[in-house]
Amino acid sequence: MIVKKIEHYICGNWTTGKEEGAPIYDAITGEHFTNWAVEGLDIPEVLNYARTKGGEVLRKMTFQERGNMLKKLALYLTKRKEQFYDLSYRTGATRVDSWIDIEGGFGNLFANASLRKLFPNKPFHVEGDPIDLSRGGRFMAHHIMVPKKGVAVHINAFNFPVWGMLEKCAVNWMAGVPAVVLPAPSSAYLAEAVAREIINSSILPEGALQIINGTVKTILDTVESQDVVTFTGSAATGRLLKAHPRLIEESVPFTMEADSLNASILGEDAVPGTPEFNLFVKEVRKEMTVKAGQKCTAIRRIIVPENLVEDVQIALAKELDKVTIGDPRLKEVRMGSLVSKQQVEAVKSSIADISKEAEIVYGNLDNIETIGADANKGAFISPVVFRTDNPFQNSVVHEREAFGPVSTIMPYKSMDEAVQLAQMGKGSLVSSIATFDDNIATDYVVNAASHHGRILVINREMAKQSTGHGSPLPYLVHGGPGRAGGGEEMGGMRGIKHYLQRTAIQGTPSTITEITGIYQQNAKYKEAEDHPFKYHWEDIQPGMSLKTHKRTLTDSDIQNFANLTWDHFYAHTDITSLDGSIFEKRTVHGYFIISAAAGLFVYPNKGPVAANYGLDSIRFLRPLYHNDTIYVRLTCKEKVDRDVSSTEHPSGIVKWHVEVFDANFENRPESQKTDKDSPLVAVATILTMVQKKQETFVEMTEEKINECLSKLKADAKPKWGIMTPQHMIEHLEYTYKIASGEIQDFEISTPQKILDKVHASLYNYRKFPQNSQFPQLEKDTLDDLKHQDLETAIEKFKEQRKKYIEFFKENPDAKLKNIVFGELNRYESYLLERKHLNHHFEQFDLL
Repeated sequence: MIVKKIEHYICGNWTTGKEEGAPIYDAITGEHFTNWAVEGLDIPEVLNYARTKGGEVLRKMTFQERGNMLKKLALYLTKRKEQFYDLSYRTGATRVDSWIDIEGGFGNLFANASLRKLFPNKPFHVEGDPIDLSRGGRFMAHHIMVPKKGVAVHINAFNFPVWGMLEKCAVNWMAGVPAVVLPAPSSAYLAEAVAREIINSSILPEGALQIINGTVKTILDTVESQDVVTFTGSAATGRLLKAHPRLIEESVPFTMEADSLNASILGEDAVPGTPEFNLFVKEVRKEMTVKAGQKCTAIRRIIVPENLVEDVQIALAKELDKVTIGDPRLKEVRMGSLVSKQQVEAVKSSIADISKEAEIVYGNLDNIETIGADANKGAFISPVVFRTDNPFQNSVVHEREAFGPVSTIMPYKSMDEAVQLAQMGKGSLVSSIATFDDNIATDYVVNAASHHGRILVINREMAKQSTGHGSPLPYLVHGGPGRAGGGEEMGGMRGIKHYLQRTAIQGTPSTITEITGIYQQNAKYKEAEDHPFKYHWEDIQPGMSLKTHKRTLTDSDIQNFANLTWDHFYAHTDITSLDGSIFEKRTVHGYFIISAAAGLFVYPNKGPVAANYGLDSIRFLRPLYHNDTIYVRLTCKEKVDRDVSSTEHPSGIVKWHVEVFDANFENRPESQKTDKDSPLVAVATILTMVQKKQETFVEMTEEKINECLSKLKADAKPKWGIMTPQHMIEHLEYTYKIASGEIQDFEISTPQKILDKVHASLYNYRKFPQNSQFPQLEKDTLDDLKHQDLETAIEKFKEQRKKYIEFFKENPDAKLKNIVFGELNRYESYLLERKHLNHHFEQFDLL
């Protein structure tokens, strides 16, 4: 029998290794169904292809573009998920196991895509706050983070071929760095299937993803200083890779996630009968049996109060008795197999070593009952529970990990002992404690945190929402100290920053403003030709500034503001109490200063500024008193793009730097000024939502419509679709009958669950898709023509449009049904008309 080899995607092509390769077996049936081979692959060229072909495109993309790319990819893969489940069963995984791997992997794409909102709409990131390096602020510094000009090399484990690939790649792609992925051979066929769909989608730029499905011993020989290497697997292999001379010579960042003897602690208050006791036992059972215990985050050590050891042992045995083993395709099966018979032998070897110092109190390796599968042909193993009553003398249970459904119960006498036992694992990815006593939780977390990458506190209040002990999350750091490898993966923005180079930049505020795209204090202003609130989002630039006219703050203003707000703080209302305070006279409320400032800089007329979005920061630098006069300097500080999916037009956020100045400062005698004195009395950062330009659609005025229709000929051919010119005009006439209320006896065709989303699409600036299907027509069919010729149809169309306009003049608050978009008001009907006419006029090349 000829067995097909797994293919690699490298340098823009799918290929295979030259030799016959090594076999891969179905974990359930034992069938030999494919081989893996890597001989003859040009590894230096693969890495260089990523750095140049993929890296050059990714680095030029903004964070928003990268994030939207990941979101699009996640949606694409989710629609094709079932084919991956079918293949995942071969790894021995149940449907639940595969969900964690497959949809958990896609979830990482979604989660990292959402992080685009935390980054600027630029290819690089500006980190932290500016730093003033000079007195007077003419020399300053900032930090920027730019994508590394290298490749991320991911050497992955066998247990999560999809999640393991995508949780890493999502992060480096967001940073603008391409990846070369090396899945473990025993489950590489599943990673290959997902990679094939990713490549077929053409969503990623070419070179952003390459995959070598097998072990390549020379993969690190030509890595360079701009590259990043990650490894997931055994600590022994990880240490060998970490010591590779090339990594040391080139100072290549290396992240390792390795063996981890994770511990879960039962709090002393969590006695039998409490929700926490039951949650603890079920969590241990779940972590032992999900993926058949082949999880780097699984619970390996069960640390319980010494008086509860018997109770836990009995309760856990009852839970494990419910676990059915067999073919994971069957609904009644709760645990599948290990990934391979080779892995079974490795787990049995570990069990043999642990057995020298601990007793097996549950499980039988010689007699495994399976459902729908042959236990001898598949890689099946029974759950095994050890117990050791002398955990401080038994070192093996803290050092040897059986990477399967194996865990050890051990007692503790005090919380100090529980912490010590947890720490004897010499570093883990995750620990957990089940307790409803927050003092116990605090004691454990604070004292144990130094040895664990993540700690979960389990109790009755969070149980229904908890993702569980063994679930790493994209927004949290995944890694751990010591034996766990000392590395970090994911972690939200932190993870992305692993693939960025942090660089300190120094210069004048004006120079740093131009480099970062963020206005810096004391930079040169760019005087706006018109009021900044008159500009659309695209036309506003950092540094664009407006100096306002002046306003004197009177005693009456202060008292009126106090009465209006009920803020009667003594400095504003009781001038007899100022002795010993920092105030000299009746003082203006700080919030009145900001309110008055807004009154000076706000443009009152309707324009692109859609709303006040918030206040980021505010500082009052010195008091203002009654009869002081102020003016304001309003300057664009930064622009932040945003996604809009509701009933509002596309917009972005503009952060404005607001400076409030004492207009009388220059008139003060020099003898009353010190070096620290400044006319600046308050600063704030306010945010406005500013609409983007609408440049997609032509406005459909009567004049424009007549101009377009004058070009329409009866024999004109459409650019898409099967409509004739007269069919198009009669279709538009019909939709005007709907828009004017003449036709309303129909049901809305759009499903209720997506109607809000479809309705909101009227507000965006995206065109209707070509070949959009009108719901009342069958596909690829046309209505019978109603008018004798095109000229008559055009006249009827114009008459019907006038009726539509007249209807809303007489009924400005009316809402009418639309077949596709639901109920529409006057403005939404206008939006639909504009899109609809543009769509069909473009169809016949009339615009």
